Amino acid sequence: MTHLAQPTASHFINGEYVEDTTGTPIPVIYAATGETIATVYAATPAIVEKALETAKAAQTAWAKMTGTERGRILRRAADILRERNHDLSVLETYDTGKPLQETLVADATSGADALEYFGGLAASLTGEHIPLGEDWVYTVREPLGVCVGIGAWNYPTQIACWKGAPALACGNAMVFKPSETTPLCALKVAEILHEAGLPAGLYNVIQGMGEVGGALVTDPRVDKVSLTGSVPTGKKVYAAAASEMKHVTMELGGKSPMIVFEDADIENAIGGAINGNFYSSGQVCSNGTRVFVHKDIKEEFLARLAERVSGAILGDPQDEATNFGPMVSERQMDIVLGYIEQGKEEGARLVCGGNRVDMPGYFVAPTVFADVTDDMVIAREEIFGPVMAVLDFEDEAEVIARANDTEFGLSAGVFTRDLSRGHRVIGALEAGSCFINSYNDAPVEAPFGGVKASGVGRENSKEAINHYSQVKSVYVRMGDVEAAF
Repeated sequence: MTHLAQPTASHFINGEYVEDTTGTPIPVIYAATGETIATVYAATPAIVEKALETAKAAQTAWAKMTGTERGRILRRAADILRERNHDLSVLETYDTGKPLQETLVADATSGADALEYFGGLAASLTGEHIPLGEDWVYTVREPLGVCVGIGAWNYPTQIACWKGAPALACGNAMVFKPSETTPLCALKVAEILHEAGLPAGLYNVIQGMGEVGGALVTDPRVDKVSLTGSVPTGKKVYAAAASEMKHVTMELGGKSPMIVFEDADIENAIGGAINGNFYSSGQVCSNGTRVFVHKDIKEEFLARLAERVSGAILGDPQDEATNFGPMVSERQMDIVLGYIEQGKEEGARLVCGGNRVDMPGYFVAPTVFADVTDDMVIAREEIFGPVMAVLDFEDEAEVIARANDTEFGLSAGVFTRDLSRGHRVIGALEAGSCFINSYNDAPVEAPFGGVKASGVGRENSKEAINHYSQVKSVYVRMGDVEAAF
């Protein structure tokens, strides 16, 4: 069992697997059983040096290739990812504990979408001509150089591609550090990119904890840092990058509101609330964990919600019948159980769940609290687990003010049959990625990211190009230069 998912080596640098067992061992624990399924080693200073050195050396020639040539490689990698979707999904399930039913459709597939989208965009990254009488200016879109990506543990394959695809499309090199909790999948992304024809050194993966991340973020050769993670980590990384004037994208946490008006289609609203609280066992940054339900329909909503939540099938995540998996780690499970106890102590009404499930692995039952008030800890802090807080409201203006009363601003959702109200309320909510009569859709074509403490910059869509490139402007004078003397 120990070698169930053992990778060829811990790191992928300069087009090949590299091992250095003098680094700190990182056990890879399968969340469904608690067993160790692989061991990788944290990057030593020599490994970090090798990754950055090869990235910097390879980037110059990559930037000189045409966007069409770069795009062709990314699109080929997307095809390989799709061909191997089953095996990659099985690995993602071992890495994260998420059910195979979910990883088959949400992880490698969305990674492939990103590679395909940015591969298709690469040839279109042109500048513009700005006429000024007989003079003119032209602009050139240039890569930043070496980009560092720091991943989170909830969507390892997807995040590796969401960061790598736009970086490579723009002509950058990428050094990617996955979360130490889920180190396996990014190595496969690197391997597939190389197989698709990516020149060696342009997408390196190295393992490690915060120390390795810190070494990458502060290195003078690094031009850009993109992090997916928690707000406290984001603030530290942002500060370190800012002190050396590096570009940053921060995709951080949230405590997003989902507002269900009295005229909403209740089945769809409950479906949105389930997707926004229990998909990936609640381990999604954009989750709508504050569900504001109009008091006229609250009890009907809660009764039907409890019925539908009872349909969760907990079990072996590698069994496609299972639709609800464990927490990613014992530590995360303990954090979530701590919040559930606080919810009980604060006097919220437990509708369902509220306990660790008596089976192997780190399972927490899907949990719903009702009669939650804005000042409760479970309504203010990001739990990152399957805990839904249902709050009452009566008035539109009141619920908007309450929804916005948070340091976060990643997502927001509104369920209503009233078209103008849907747009009006979303227009007033302080959030970056919003939904009307839906929740948590994240197509690569749409920008993804937050406002306030939830982050800066945007991932996906054409917006991401602006965060992985810079514009040079060139003024061309056709006549004589006038000077004062």
